[in-house]
Amino acid sequence: MADEVILLDFWPSPFGVRARIALREKGVEFEYREENLREKSPLLLQMNPVHKKIPVLIHNGKPVCESMNVVQYIDEVWSDKNPLLPSDPYQRAQARFWVDFIDTKVYEPADKIWSTKGEVQEKAKKEYIEALKILESELGNKPYFGGDNFGFVDIAMTGYYMWFEASEKCGNFSIEPECPTLMASAKRCLQRDSVVNSVPDPEKIVEFAFKIRKIYCV
Repeated sequence: MADEVILLDFWPSPFGVRARIALREKGVEFEYREENLREKSPLLLQMNPVHKKIPVLIHNGKPVCESMNVVQYIDEVWSDKNPLLPSDPYQRAQARFWVDFIDTKVYEPADKIWSTKGEVQEKAKKEYIEALKILESELGNKPYFGGDNFGFVDIAMTGYYMWFEASEKCGNFSIEPECPTLMASAKRCLQRDSVVNSVPDPEKIVEFAFKIRKIYCV
């Protein structure tokens, strides 16, 4: 009996795209179901009653929630192709550390860049670049955070890479002059088939970001 794999998601989500990429890296066929986050479906509320958020991976009727938890689950269940986490326990711990850094030190200022203006936005841009520079230092001369292989940390960051253009336009700044090595890795990630088939057109994300700014009255 074939696996039934359903992904509850929202197209511009930097978190949902992580699950899409991981599934495609593994060659897993899945049913994509777009969620309206203003009117959440009964299935989403049933499958994620605690946080009521996307993404939710439903594997043979069982839900898995929280984006990087979903990615790790995918890596463990479909372990025969393209490992996403290193096999070494220390390297695995380091990968989880950097993902936690990304989802705190990168997420918070990134969110403020497109939802605020003035001094608050200027402070957010500074914090955002500082966080990206720390990540660039960790990346070093490697093509990916996973070394020669696209992996767990790269998937976490790709959700932010796809929002780079929108962040730059909302904040009127440029990332590449500040973080050229990180940007080179970002471009490399965005060219992968699994990513090309998962991320929206950057212009659509820009349009969405400015629509959200209007909702926030900025």
